[in-house]
Amino acid sequence: MPNQITAYFTDKVPEGWFEGDPAAEWDDEEILCTGVLAGSGEVDAFRESSRAQRMAIAAEAESRFGRKVSWGVTRRGATTLFTTQSTPVMSRLRFRERAVLDTLIDAGVARSRSEALSWCVTLVGRHEGEWLDELREALTGVERVRSGGPTLI
Repeated sequence: MPNQITAYFTDKVPEGWFEGDPAAEWDDEEILCTGVLAGSGEVDAFRESSRAQRMAIAAEAESRFGRKVSWGVTRRGATTLFTTQSTPVMSRLRFRERAVLDTLIDAGVARSRSEALSWCVTLVGRHEGEWLDELREALTGVERVRSGGPTLI
């Protein structure tokens, strides 16, 4: 399905929206389609003028792929995400781990454990981005080797 998702957005996104093809990322719940804003367009103007078309493309993709679709653009090196999902996840934390979250709440950094956990994940992503990218590359290699291996059937 990965090639289908990428191909879908490459085919459906109108020419002139982005410089080059759009980028599509996804997990089990959401597809994020982004692109570098073409020409001298401004983010807010693009968001408003493309809203109806983006919603139509998203509705078809959501039906086809069973995931919500979110959008974003990059302009002058800064990425703006329009509508992304906030998906609940279950986590089991031990006493000391919960204490970290509670400290962030007590200090006013976060309003809830959920927000504190999100803050922690964002911080790790920001400071360990290269390491996470290496992990993703390694996993892609593992999947490629696994798919080329023997099958039981």
